[in-house]
Amino acid sequence: MANPSNHTHARAPWRWPLHWQILTALALGITSGLAIPDGARLGPLDPIDAFGFLGDLFLRALKMVIVPLLAGSIVTGVAGLGDARTLGRLFGRTFAWYMGTSLLAILVGLLLVNLIQPGYADGVPVGETMGLQADVSQIDENLQGRGAGDLVAIVLRMIPTNPVAAAAEGDMLPLIVFCMLFGAAITMLPSELRNPQLRWWEGLFAIMMRITGWVIRFTPLGVFGLIARIAASSGVEAFAPLARFALTVVLALSFHSLITLPLLLRLVAKVSPARHARVMAPALMTAFTTRSSSATLPLTMECVEHGAGVSNRVTSFVLPLGATVNMDGTALYECVSALFIAQAYGIVLGPVEQFLVVVTALLASIGAAGIPSAGLVMISIILSTVGLPLEGVALILAVDPLLDMLRTCVNVLSDSCGAVAVAVREGETDLYPEIQE
Repeated sequence: MANPSNHTHARAPWRWPLHWQILTALALGITSGLAIPDGARLGPLDPIDAFGFLGDLFLRALKMVIVPLLAGSIVTGVAGLGDARTLGRLFGRTFAWYMGTSLLAILVGLLLVNLIQPGYADGVPVGETMGLQADVSQIDENLQGRGAGDLVAIVLRMIPTNPVAAAAEGDMLPLIVFCMLFGAAITMLPSELRNPQLRWWEGLFAIMMRITGWVIRFTPLGVFGLIARIAASSGVEAFAPLARFALTVVLALSFHSLITLPLLLRLVAKVSPARHARVMAPALMTAFTTRSSSATLPLTMECVEHGAGVSNRVTSFVLPLGATVNMDGTALYECVSALFIAQAYGIVLGPVEQFLVVVTALLASIGAAGIPSAGLVMISIILSTVGLPLEGVALILAVDPLLDMLRTCVNVLSDSCGAVAVAVREGETDLYPEIQE
C-alpha cells in the first residue's frame, strides 16, 4: 500500500519542528492579544479583526481539504489490502480488533467528558468568555425535536442516495461509508481493472497529503490569529477552560493506554503488557516526537517483528492497515473535543446526538491520515455532522500540539497490540516465550 505521508512530510534537518512553531505561535498570540488595549485601533484597522482574518483563512483551508483527503485515504486504505477473498480471515480479525479498541477509546472519552464537563465553568458555558460568535439559538433549533426515532434516520443517512451530493454538501457520514464500499469493491476487480483504479486513488491521496501538508505548515499562523483574537477580546481568563479540556483528554488517553489496552493484551494474547511496552518504547517515542503514525510505521514494524516476535506475514498486513484505519487516540480526542465544543456553546447533546458523535468519530478515525494534526480535519467532520459550527475548532488549537503527541502514541500502541493479538489468534505461539502463560 502506498504511503505518501512518508515522503510528503519529510523535512530538512534545519527546519524548526512544527510543534515548536505552534507553541511559539501560541505564546506570541496570547502575548499580542493581551497587549492590545480595549478599543485600540491601528488607523482604520481593528487589531482583533486582523487577528481573526489569519485564523479564518486557516479554518477555510482546513475545511477545503476535508472531502478529497478523506475519500483518498479511505479508498486507498481499503483497496490496498489486495484480494480480500484470500485475506478475509486475517482482515476480519484485524478489523475487529481495530474497531473494538477504537470504540472502547471513544466510550472512555465520552464518559469522562460528561463527568468532568470541561466546557462549563461554574455552570456557565465557557464560550461566553472565549469570544465564540456562532448563533446558539440557531444551533438549538437545528437540534430540537430529535428523539430515539432518529436513530433509524442516522442509520439511513449512512447510505447516501447521491454520493456526489453528499461530498458537495459536506455530509461526511454517508461519504465515509460509500468510500469504504468503493474501496472494498476495487479489491474484487480483476487485476487489469483494479490496478489502474488503485493507482488513481493513491495519486489523489498523495496529492491531498501534499496539500494538507501545506495547510498544516500554516498552522502556526492560524494558531497565532485565533488565539490572539480570543486573548484580545476576552483576556487571560479565556484560557483556563483549556486546562480542564486538556486534563480530560489526558485522563482518557491514560486510561485507554494504561488499563484498556494492557488488559486486552493480557486476556487475548496472554503476554505481559509491561514487556510489550518496553519492546515498543522506541516506536512510541518516535510517535511522540513526529506526531505521525505513518512516519513511525517502519520503526513500529521493526519493534513488533523483532522485539515481540510477530511474523512478517502478520506485521506486514496488520501494521500498515493500522497506520491507516486504527486511530484509538484520535477517535477518543475527536469525541471529547466535539462534546467540549458543544458544552462551550451551552448546547446540551442528548443520547441521539451523542450516539451520532460516537458513530461519526469511529468512522472518521478510519479516514484520519497518519500525519501531524490530522485529527483537526476529522473534528471538522464531526462538528458538521452534529450541526456544530466549525468555529469551535479554534477553542482547541492552543493545546492541540501536545495532545497530538499523546494521542499519536496511543494510536501506535494500539496498532502494535493488535498485531500481537492477531498473531496469537493466527496460531503463533513463540511470542515472548519467557512469559508465555
